[in-house]
Amino acid sequence: MFAVIKTGGRQYRVVPDDVLEVGKIEGEVGTIVQLGEVLMLGGDTPQLGLPTVAGASVAAEVLDHKRGPKVISFKKRRRKNSKRKRGYRDEITVLRITEILADGKKPSVGPRPKRVKAEPAPAADAAE
Repeated sequence: MFAVIKTGGRQYRVVPDDVLEVGKIEGEVGTIVQLGEVLMLGGDTPQLGLPTVAGASVAAEVLDHKRGPKVISFKKRRRKNSKRKRGYRDEITVLRITEILADGKKPSVGPRPKRVKAEPAPAADAAE
């Protein structure tokens, strides 16, 4: 099953376990957020929304908040001694889609547990 969602003025086709970068969404890292603007649900019997599918939502886990690449806007008017340089970086949220919900259901899958790094085994003393 897949869904087409809209967030931040853009549309994304998502399936469970997809990782995608979207415009900044409020939420702490490791929490589950619900995206309510579902434009289409696909699968055996596709459902199209007018403009959104009633009762459908997508649950996603917030993995990270970061900033996008630097974009520089440089304008110059030749022979006029006029130039302007401006730049910005987008705020980005990285999401992992956990499940696609229909009929007003609540998310049943919680955030994944964080991986714990295994500590290296103690080395035997070679100086003995």
